[in-house]
Amino acid sequence: MRILKLLNKISLSIIFLILLLATKVIAEETPVDIWNIDKKEIEKISTENLTSTEEILENKNITETDIYKMQSQNQQDLIELDSVVKSQEVKIVGLYDPEDNGLDINMWINSDGVKLKNIFESIENMNLSKDANEILDIALLTNAYYPSKNITEDEFSKFKSNWLIKYSNLDLIEEYLIKNQIINESPDVARYLVDQYLSQSNVERSCEFFSKILVPINDDYLSKFNVYCLINNNQIDEAILIYDLKKELGFKDQYFEKKVNFLVGYTEEIDETISENSILDFHLAHRTNPKFSFEPKEDTSKLIWKYLSTSNLLFNVDEIEITDIDKIAIVEKAVHEKNYSENDLYELYKRFQFKIDQLLNATELYKSLPSIEAKALIYQRILLTSETSKKLELMKILKDIFIKENISLAFDEELKKFLKEMNPDTIPANFTTFYTASLNSEEKLDKKIKFNNKIIHQSKLISYFGGEYSKKDIENEVDELLKEIKKDKKYFVSKKDIIFLETLKSDGVEISKKYDDLYEIIQTEMPADIQNMIDNNEKALALLRITQVIGEDKIENMDDDTIYFLINTLNQLNVDSIRNKILLKVLPLKV
Repeated sequence: MRILKLLNKISLSIIFLILLLATKVIAEETPVDIWNIDKKEIEKISTENLTSTEEILENKNITETDIYKMQSQNQQDLIELDSVVKSQEVKIVGLYDPEDNGLDINMWINSDGVKLKNIFESIENMNLSKDANEILDIALLTNAYYPSKNITEDEFSKFKSNWLIKYSNLDLIEEYLIKNQIINESPDVARYLVDQYLSQSNVERSCEFFSKILVPINDDYLSKFNVYCLINNNQIDEAILIYDLKKELGFKDQYFEKKVNFLVGYTEEIDETISENSILDFHLAHRTNPKFSFEPKEDTSKLIWKYLSTSNLLFNVDEIEITDIDKIAIVEKAVHEKNYSENDLYELYKRFQFKIDQLLNATELYKSLPSIEAKALIYQRILLTSETSKKLELMKILKDIFIKENISLAFDEELKKFLKEMNPDTIPANFTTFYTASLNSEEKLDKKIKFNNKIIHQSKLISYFGGEYSKKDIENEVDELLKEIKKDKKYFVSKKDIIFLETLKSDGVEISKKYDDLYEIIQTEMPADIQNMIDNNEKALALLRITQVIGEDKIENMDDDTIYFLINTLNQLNVDSIRNKILLKVLPLKV
């Protein structure tokens, strides 16, 4: 083999290390946990014995086949030993220190897997709001022991993986995988991460991830990706070594091998085959063929569409004939998935030719036209219309067509552009819902808190939840504020005021009993299952239930009774960090 010498060094170094450790055990010295040996120590032992192992090899008549048999057996032995050790470990996997949020590493211990799986299933069917996701993020990624009652580690990990992939925070995923070195436990998450980077034509980011993985990679696809990254980084010898070892252990992929042989210079023959089995296969076809050309179809995967878009490989929309309906349909879908710009599509629509009477009767005529022509007709009529009510009617028709065809995002930015040009005061009542809903998807950022010291829950005292008051200071300030409020006979203590004051009491802040008659405690019934979770110290499970309750809603849009119930739950759980974030969203006046 081309890499025999390098392979011999590594194989015999591993054998020497195992024999050395076995000797220590036989000599009845303190047992050595080979999985916790410092990496530098292993490298030191390997370096010190590299020369001696070479000498042993030179003095022995060992064939290449023998070496590979030894390597395979060694790897098998290590895998078996690794399985035994892992079966005795209790895993703690996460990102956050439990104490940062009032949690602990035993927060899942008392949780019943039956309840967990029911809540998991419910949550997976929701498109959680940002607020709900923030709480779920803390629940799932806090360092803690895995639950074990009526749920396996794989079942729990699967839900965590599904959530990470669904909400696609690539930075979070990368940090989670690297910090815990769990690429083999979560190969689907790792694959999702590197595929997303590659689909953005960001080979460097994909390969940078592999450079931070310190454990052997078991998954075949991820191993291929790692080999390619080593080649891409000009670490040819290491790449070939790993790839040859994979083949000796049974790995076969002729398509990948042809691309690798071309990249490392073993062959100059260009393999023009294009595989769409994975984004890596597709990228290799592009990388190894200077004359690469590919025309996507309607069933081409989203990853490949994105790759084509970010690599400037998509066909030019200007060259599409308006008679090529199939290709225009492909463009519509690509615009919906944000691989073409909306401007490209609407420039296409403008090229359709319609008669004056067709444009004048567009609201009726479009129903008898093929879908693409109908959309082009309505769009052109929108451009020609200035009257607000008529324009809104046409925009709603066009949006409804896109929604019906499951490509609603193809008319998104263009719709908002039209709506922003309108005076909100001129919107007819029958189009108010359409107008506000179409613009509501835009987040209003950079809102600042405006204090109003005449209202309890809008006063400067809410800064307490941001850590700006000591206990003594807040007690004095609250007393002064309530003194003024009590003098004002017209002041009505709202539910949000009560939430504020009751939360202070929960934190041990003393509030004089002379103010007890200012308000009555909100009577809200705590769901029995949540109260049981609180009583059983099932903090993590209770956080999952809170996530389920919030669901797809924004915290600030929820009614006061629900907010009171959520804060009451968090008060009993003593997870002040999460509670305070919610309070700072729902209590202050923001402008």
